[in-house]
Amino acid sequence: MTRAEGGIIDTLQAARDDSADVVKLTRELVRVPSRGGIDAYDPVLEAMAGWLTGHGLACRRLSGPDGSVVALTCEVRGGQPGPRYVLDACLDTAPFGDEAAWAYPPLSGEIAGGWLHGRGSSDSKAGAAIFAHIAARLQDMGGFAGSVVLLYDVDEHTGGFGGARAYFEGAGAPDRVDGVMIGYPGLDHVVTGGRGVLRARLSVHAVAAHSGSSQASAEGAIAKAADLVRELRDVPLPGPAGARFPLPARLTVTAISGGEGYSMVPDLCCLNVDVRLTPALDEAAAARLLARAAARADRAWPGTAPTDIDVTTRWPPYALPDGSPLREALLQAVRQAGLDPAAKIAGPANIGNYLAGLGIPATAGFGVGYEGLHGTDERIRLDTIPVVQAAYHQALLTLLRAA
Repeated sequence: MTRAEGGIIDTLQAARDDSADVVKLTRELVRVPSRGGIDAYDPVLEAMAGWLTGHGLACRRLSGPDGSVVALTCEVRGGQPGPRYVLDACLDTAPFGDEAAWAYPPLSGEIAGGWLHGRGSSDSKAGAAIFAHIAARLQDMGGFAGSVVLLYDVDEHTGGFGGARAYFEGAGAPDRVDGVMIGYPGLDHVVTGGRGVLRARLSVHAVAAHSGSSQASAEGAIAKAADLVRELRDVPLPGPAGARFPLPARLTVTAISGGEGYSMVPDLCCLNVDVRLTPALDEAAAARLLARAAARADRAWPGTAPTDIDVTTRWPPYALPDGSPLREALLQAVRQAGLDPAAKIAGPANIGNYLAGLGIPATAGFGVGYEGLHGTDERIRLDTIPVVQAAYHQALLTLLRAA
């Protein structure tokens, strides 16, 4: 038996031994409402902190710029200096939607037919519970070089990622992070990259007028904005950037706002534009694309002010290269645990893109089997918990060169 084979047998057995406790903690977390931007976060943070301190794991809360708590973190240190790896899972959740449509209430934590039901069960309270148990195992084991950090964000579903920002860039930020593994769910793929995103608000100007005026009619900012939407729709975008990044760039107008009532032709209409970035369309190229489209629309409307472009979000695309220690350790551990997932470049952006901007490698998805993420009847397959825990545990042992 090779050392790797022996290692995965041990971590699989440890995960099976922990499975009932992982389920128990996941149910406890699911039963605490923590919808992003809706519920108070203290109760779910207290539940997680209580479990950690009860297992000898000291934790601390991180605050955002406004002083509100945005994350819980805990670091398990080995017996000697070495790399630092972060296990990241969010404790806030999506909203419930129509609660009457759920087979079981969103906060039930009901177990039925091998599934655990409830909002946040897959994204990402099961991941949070699994990571906590891995940390407890490492604390008991010792004998490794470096450290493992648990990072529980409660500002993820708002899109603010305040917990990640507080840890990686806030007061007391670590001097080094060698990699991050994010506990998003899904057994079929290990997410090793993602399209980036550039988001901008385009303020389109025209001339205000009365809609019933007997003078020459003014079509106003809404009509001008419609012309700009057509310009954006027709902009050619690059296709896939090769085998390592097989997704094309994408541009979507996601919101339009302007005007009020009926009698006024508005002089301002605003567009929200979402551009998905790839190596073939980076941030600078996307910004130029928006500027050129706006300039073409402006030229067709002489006598109006030019369109203003305010970029609100900039995250680069990223893809962990073949041979990346983080990528290879997790893929190898998952395969040793008996699964055969492919490495995947994700279409949506995620915290991995934010981390790429900081030069920190990240995987952004491998976790429990699930259905209904962000939808009705979100639930997880209980029988997938041990293999996920074993894979992450084994990957960390490889990365930390455990004795």
